[in-house]
Amino acid sequence: MASYRKFAYVYDELMADMPYSDWLSFAHTAWEHLGKPETVVDLGCGTGSMTIPLVNSGLTVTGIDLSSDMLSVARQRMDITPQGARLYQDGRVNWVQQNMTEWELPEPVDSVISFCDCINYLLEEDEVVQTFRRTYEGLKPGGTFLFDVHHPNTLRQYDEEQPFILEESSISYIWTCEFDDERCEIEHHLTIFASEAGPEGIYTVASRSIILSGPMIRPGWNESCCNAASVKYGVMPISSGPRRMRMRQDSST
Repeated sequence: MASYRKFAYVYDELMADMPYSDWLSFAHTAWEHLGKPETVVDLGCGTGSMTIPLVNSGLTVTGIDLSSDMLSVARQRMDITPQGARLYQDGRVNWVQQNMTEWELPEPVDSVISFCDCINYLLEEDEVVQTFRRTYEGLKPGGTFLFDVHHPNTLRQYDEEQPFILEESSISYIWTCEFDDERCEIEHHLTIFASEAGPEGIYTVASRSIILSGPMIRPGWNESCCNAASVKYGVMPISSGPRRMRMRQDSST
């Protein structure tokens, strides 16, 4: 996860326009119908933008992410909240570095969430099935798994609308994409210029490449990875177009 080391510390500024409130609203609405949880796993929690509001709403939440740097930022964000120290002391929030295909906690939980396209980071069908299986094993009977995914057409739209450019005084980037239609995968290439404090206005450059796939939920997966009678699934409705990180399309294209 070396590509996340510098990116983690500018992630929240770039992702400020993501629909976190919509995802939270969707989760709470689903829980009203399917049963309100007491314990939740935020799978692929990143810097805690979903985890922290859920903890503050009274839930006990474990944030799981593969990137230690993302988790470090999440801890820092939790630390500065008014009740951060008490919530840590009460065991209401935990941060765990694990791969989502292999995640495991000592005790099962009531609900698992995974938003912001985390499932799209699984490039092989076996990885998706394994993640669902581990999620099933980590849930209490009748637990819920709420997640969102990009439709393959969304990945194609990213490719069609690129390049994307952001130019601001504190942070800028150039974002290009390569789409593999045969595998339904897109590779994003980002070069980020982040201003550091100092009289000379030095910029730190971080390059990051990520690959996303367009997984489809296939018939028969309930038999291969879980008992559908024992766990409920919810898929977040997605918008008609790609979600963008505070970006504008290059008007020259």
